[in-house]
Amino acid sequence: MLFGKYINKYYLKYAIFFIIGIAALILVDVAQIYVPQYLGKIVDILSNVKEAPLNADQQNQILYMIIATIVIALIMMLGRFLWRITIFHASFKIEANLRKEMFLKAERLSQRYYHTNSVGTVMAWFTNDIETIQEFFGWGTIMLVDAGFLAILVIVEMFILEPILSLVAIIPILLIALWGALVEKFMSKRWEYRQTSFDNLYDFSQETFTGISVIKAFVKENQQLKAFAKLARRDKDVNVDFARVSVLFDSLINAIIAIILAIIMGVGGYFVYAYVTNNPVVLFGHQVTLKPGQLITYAGYFDLLIWPMMAMGHIIAMRSRAKTSLKRITRFLDEEEEIKDVIGSEDLKDVKGKITFNHFSFIYPGSNNKTIDDISLEIKEGETIGIVGRIGSGKTTLVNSLLRLYNLEENSLLIDDKDIMKCSISSIRKAIAYVPQDNFLFSDTIENNISFSKENLDVDLIKQGAIFSDIDKDISDFKQGYETVSGERGVTLSGGQKQRISIARAYVKKAPIMILDDSVSAVDVKTEETILKNIAEQRKGKTTIVVASRISTVSHLDKIVVLDNGKLEAFGSHQELLKISPTYSRMVYLQKLEEEVEGGN
Repeated sequence: MLFGKYINKYYLKYAIFFIIGIAALILVDVAQIYVPQYLGKIVDILSNVKEAPLNADQQNQILYMIIATIVIALIMMLGRFLWRITIFHASFKIEANLRKEMFLKAERLSQRYYHTNSVGTVMAWFTNDIETIQEFFGWGTIMLVDAGFLAILVIVEMFILEPILSLVAIIPILLIALWGALVEKFMSKRWEYRQTSFDNLYDFSQETFTGISVIKAFVKENQQLKAFAKLARRDKDVNVDFARVSVLFDSLINAIIAIILAIIMGVGGYFVYAYVTNNPVVLFGHQVTLKPGQLITYAGYFDLLIWPMMAMGHIIAMRSRAKTSLKRITRFLDEEEEIKDVIGSEDLKDVKGKITFNHFSFIYPGSNNKTIDDISLEIKEGETIGIVGRIGSGKTTLVNSLLRLYNLEENSLLIDDKDIMKCSISSIRKAIAYVPQDNFLFSDTIENNISFSKENLDVDLIKQGAIFSDIDKDISDFKQGYETVSGERGVTLSGGQKQRISIARAYVKKAPIMILDDSVSAVDVKTEETILKNIAEQRKGKTTIVVASRISTVSHLDKIVVLDNGKLEAFGSHQELLKISPTYSRMVYLQKLEEEVEGGN
C-alpha cells in the first residue's frame, strides 16, 4: 500500500468503494480455484475409460463440471466488472481530490515561490506525478490484493495436493520477493531522475511556446530546436535507462516463472510415470502418488500463480514510482504559506477607500535593498491619485502592496484606518479592482474576460464596462462581438485593446478602490482622455489610483505621488509639483520636448 499524510484520509473517505472492490476481487479469486480442480477430475474420468464408452454417471459428472465451469466464468466476469467500477472510481476520485488540494495550495503560495519554481515544473506535478499516484491506487490496489490473496489461496491448495512439488515452486517465489525488495529503492531513484528530466523538458517547452513570437522575431527557431533536441535526448536517455532496468527486472521474473513451470512439468511428469508403473517415489518419508488428473490440477494451480508472481514485479516498480511522485507532491503541499491571514484577522467591511502609508518601507524577499523607503502619505476616500516616477522607482511595488501580495510591517499600510496585516486577505482583495501592467487575459470570450469578477454574466454591466474603457466600438466591429475568443493571453488583440478590456474587467467589479498600473500606455491620447473623463464622472466618491508614465495621464487628477528611487519626493497637485518636485518638472519638460520634436517631424 501507499501511505502519506496527504493521502491516508482517502482510504477512509472512499472505504466503501475499496471494500466492495476488494470483496469482488476475493470472490473472483476463490471462484478461480475450482477451475483446475474440475479440469483435473475430467482428466481422471477420461483416463480411467479404456475402450468402453462413458457410462451415464460419468457423463453426468462431466456435464455438471462443464456447467459449473461456465457458472464460475460468469461469476468471474461479474466480479471483475464490479471491482473495476469501484476501485477505479475510487482511484480517479482520489486523483481529482488531490489535484484540487494542490490547486488550492498553488493559489495560496506567495509570489516568491513562483520566482524560484518554474510553471513547467509545477505543471509536471499536477499531471505526471498525480497520474502515477492514481495508477497505484487503481491498478496497484488491484494487483496487491488480487496477487496477495490469490497467491496464498493457490499455495495452500498446492501444498494440500502435493507438498514436495510445492517446495520446488515456493522457493523461487520467495527469491522473487527478496529481489523485488532490493530493487525497489534503486527503481525509486531512477524514477526520480526520470521525473526531473521531464520537468526540465516541460519547463523549456512551456517557456518556448509562451515566447514564440519573440523567437520568430529574432529568427531563433533553429537555436531553440537544437536546445530542445538536447533536452529531449537527455530525457530519452533517462527514460531508456529506466525502461532497461524495468525490462531486465520483468525478464528475470518471467525467466524464473518459466524455469519453475518446466521443473513442475518435468518432475511432476516423472511422479505420474512412477505412479502408473507402480514404482511410487518416496521423498523425505513421503510417498508421492500423483495421478494424471492431479498433475493437470497442479499445473492449473501454478498457472494461476503466474499472475501473482508477475504482479509482484509490477507492484514493486509501480510502488517505487508512486512513492517518488508522492514525495514530490508532499514537498509541494508542505511548502510554507507566507501570505496568510493572521490569527484573529477581521474582514474589511463597508470600505470607503481611505489609504494611509505610515513610514512604509518594503524589501523583496531575498533582497537586501529597499524598493520602497519610508513613505508616509494619506489618500482620502474618493480621491483620484496619480503615481509617477522614473523606471524602477517603486511605483508598481507601492500599489501591489495594497493587494497584500507580500507580508508587510504592522501598521505601515492602512485602509480605512485598519492595518491590512490584521484584515483577512480575501476582504482586502474584494475591495480592490486591479488592472495590472501585463494586462493578462484568459483564453476565453471577451464577455467572460470582462465579467471575470462576477459569478453570472450580466450583459448590461459588461456593456457598461466596455463603454467605460472605450472598447465597446472595437468589440462591436469584431465578427463575433463580445463572444470573440481572445486567445491565450489575449494574443488575437492589440496592446491597447487588451489594456481597455482589462480596465473594463476592473470597472465591472464595482470596487471602492481601483488601481490602474500603467494601464493606458498603449492607447492614443484621445482614448486616454475618454477613459480619464469616465473615471472622473463614474467613479466619483470612489478611490482611484493611476500609475502612469505620461504626465498627461495624471496632470488633471486630484493629487500626484512622485517617487524617486523608492522614496517619496513630493505629493500634491500638478501645479504644486511643478514648483516643489525636480523629478516631476523634468518629466514635464522632457515630454513637452518630445511633443515638439514629433510635431516638427
